Amino acid sequence: MKMPDMVWPAGVEFHSGESAQQVAMMLAGTVAEFLKGRLLVAKRASLAVSGGSTPLSFFHALSLKDLDWSRVDVVLADERWVDETDAASNTRLVKENLLRNNAEAATYFPLKRPGETPQDGLVAVNAGLANLTRPLDVLILGMGNDGHTASLFPDAPELVPAMDIDSREVVAAMTPPSQPQPRITLTYAFMRDARFTALHLKGGDKLETLKQALRQPDGLFAMPVRAFLKPGLQVFWSP
Repeated sequence: MKMPDMVWPAGVEFHSGESAQQVAMMLAGTVAEFLKGRLLVAKRASLAVSGGSTPLSFFHALSLKDLDWSRVDVVLADERWVDETDAASNTRLVKENLLRNNAEAATYFPLKRPGETPQDGLVAVNAGLANLTRPLDVLILGMGNDGHTASLFPDAPELVPAMDIDSREVVAAMTPPSQPQPRITLTYAFMRDARFTALHLKGGDKLETLKQALRQPDGLFAMPVRAFLKPGLQVFWSP
């Protein structure tokens, strides 16, 4: 389909299709090939994914890809601090839609651990991620209409340290007032080192949000997704 009339930063590639299913297949194929390439030169590879409804078709398609999933680590970019049985759980979403078929053999690293709050669980989360293959090989992000990505929300009081490029923290507890549940997220410093990063979007509203982000690229805390609009980013969008 025709590329939207947008000025992209140097090194950012845009991919689109006629349908969400078509774009999901494109993204799944690209990710699978990248992971296969990494597994040719590394003992293990890592994949960070995002929740929500947009990636469901992508999850289904990727779960069928023929690669050595037993050597792939899967982690969420962020998670709501709820039990896995909760309908809002991204872990539940990933287990039901991605960690099946061939991908059932992957090793999953949950971000939700015991504790009343994300702050209470930070030590356990970090311990649980100790064996995660790093830096991330593949990072798949989404974006909200407020410009958040992962759980880097503009109104979160913890946003500044969570986006500190010099931070050595892997995860951060987030309590954005705009959200019904507290969150835990991978930090920007950890995510920015991913070897392959894709922004997976659906709908004209997301394209308008992206246009707004591109108009003022330096306002990182107003729209945290701007921090990822840099060379190497792959944008996959469907109407």
